[in-house]
Amino acid sequence: MKNNIKNIFLIALMLCVATPVMAFDMQEGLTNFFNEMGFVSFFMGDGWKNLVMLAIGCFLLYLAIKKEYEPLLLLPIAFGMILTNLPGAEMFSTKMWNEEFLDPNSPHYHSYGYIMANGGLLDILYIGVKAGIYPCLIFLGVGAMTDFGPLIANPKSLLLGAAAQIGIFVTFIVTQMDVSFFGFTPEQAASIGIIGGADGPTAIFLTSKLAPELLGPIAVAAYSYMALVPVIQPPIMRALTTKKERMIKMSQLRTVSKKEKIIFPIVVAIVVTLVVPSAGTLIGCLMLGNLMKECGVVERLSKAAQNELNNIVVIFLGITVGATASASSFLNMQTIGILAVGIVAFGVGSACGVLMAKFMNLFLKEKINPLIGSAGVSAVPMAARVSQLEGQKEDRRNFLLMHAMGPNVAGVIGSAVAAGILLSFLG
Repeated sequence: MKNNIKNIFLIALMLCVATPVMAFDMQEGLTNFFNEMGFVSFFMGDGWKNLVMLAIGCFLLYLAIKKEYEPLLLLPIAFGMILTNLPGAEMFSTKMWNEEFLDPNSPHYHSYGYIMANGGLLDILYIGVKAGIYPCLIFLGVGAMTDFGPLIANPKSLLLGAAAQIGIFVTFIVTQMDVSFFGFTPEQAASIGIIGGADGPTAIFLTSKLAPELLGPIAVAAYSYMALVPVIQPPIMRALTTKKERMIKMSQLRTVSKKEKIIFPIVVAIVVTLVVPSAGTLIGCLMLGNLMKECGVVERLSKAAQNELNNIVVIFLGITVGATASASSFLNMQTIGILAVGIVAFGVGSACGVLMAKFMNLFLKEKINPLIGSAGVSAVPMAARVSQLEGQKEDRRNFLLMHAMGPNVAGVIGSAVAAGILLSFLG
């Protein structure tokens, strides 16, 4: 009995001593909890900008899901944008990717190993973008899904694909003629100009090398304009062609042998890489993927490149590129300039493809329908479908799709070469 009373007394004494301590700890814990809540940051300083970016991210999700605008990449990009603008989550640190910290000669330099140990989830995944891994792997998948037969059957379409890249260089030159007005450095201008090629992975690859601070806005602009090909291109195509030209019928393409399809990626990879070594990684991966598809002896690898590998990389690329669109880097006048200059580059590229076809018709006995020239931008296969639809508006019996696929796949090669040229000049 005495022992029980003694135990009860000791327990009561301990509770009396511990209660104030527990109360203090609870109060401090609750204070820390509320201070760390992201909601608090929305009402401090520039926190409203994060709210705006969350709204933009949700709007892009709406476009990807409801309108199906390039959903495979726009959806993860939009969600990455949302994640990076949630205060306190610290999944991506813009400061960690400041060029000062990545310069080996800087006293503040830190390596990828430091990022792996101290960065957030998206910082770690972003290494694949910064190192140029993800865009190249996507090109591997694109090559495995691409049929270069129409280009091989009609080599003249290579000129149309090349002409459509003129918008990239025109944009770069014009923005550098008056730097004080446009406000873009040569590296930034090149990264914005590549939007004109309508090739998202290439735009991301070049921008990550030359102007990583603009990666978010450029990626959003590139994929937005790719999704808007059916809206942007038709007015340009109709303005630059006559009804008679739009009704031109082209003869059926010849059958391309398997041997030609196997030799083509090998020759292109060697020749292009020797001429423009900076484009070697993109072109090499593109042609390797295509060779795996056409040779017929590595079907498992071809399917993996088309499906599992490509899908995984698309998720990583999209969410990390979206993460770079923080409020501080996205909500400024520079972003508006990128969107404006980017659509001009895209429009000029489309127009140059059409005009090149019209120019070639001056010398060709068998005329080319100029509508397929606009497919020279590398938005595969959407740009080719737009050429087909515009041709059938004039004549429902006119089938241009396979003819348009020639310049369309040539545009993929052309945009990679253009990126390599700009990288060799400025990288």
